[in-house]
Amino acid sequence: MTAGGVLLETLRDRIDGVVIGASAGGVEALAVLLPALPPDFRPALFIVLHLPRERPSLLVDIFEKRCARPIREAEDKEPVAPGTVYFAPPDYHLLVERNFHIALSADELVHFSRPSIDVLFESAADAYGPRLLGIILTGANEDGAAGLHAVHLAGGVTVVQRPDTAKVPLMVVSALQRNPADFVLSLDEIARLLASLAPAKAD
Repeated sequence: MTAGGVLLETLRDRIDGVVIGASAGGVEALAVLLPALPPDFRPALFIVLHLPRERPSLLVDIFEKRCARPIREAEDKEPVAPGTVYFAPPDYHLLVERNFHIALSADELVHFSRPSIDVLFESAADAYGPRLLGIILTGANEDGAAGLHAVHLAGGVTVVQRPDTAKVPLMVVSALQRNPADFVLSLDEIARLLASLAPAKAD
């Protein structure tokens, strides 16, 4: 974090969208990150968390009272609202279209998952380009490695949870093996990075 101090200052005005991918251990990881979002957090934030496809998600119920920003389950064709947290619904891929509307897809599973982290990250990289921040958290498969690579190729900023802090490190290790990350951080450090994206306070 210290070495990236100057970069963090430049990120504040650069990032319009944030994508987060997680699997096993993800609820606990998000319980650190989402309550840390400040009330004036500006970027739209999209999250894919691998969950059972046959059951309704309780993620909005879990987090909406613990987060200072609006949290909702993404709906097909809705326009993206800045500062809003969107969860992918069970059994649908979540995509961000170039016109900054949300799309839901029932296409085939990717890495045995629907929603897929790769699908979200690749579509968001296409929409936001260098104004995207991608974060890979704890998980038990390789979903997200290709998506984070797409964020990197689009000129976005890439963040991976430090493997020794992940409940299940396979996902973050796979992402790091695919491409180097701009930041490899603990959850507390990722929370501080996200908080730094809020507008600077006037002296």
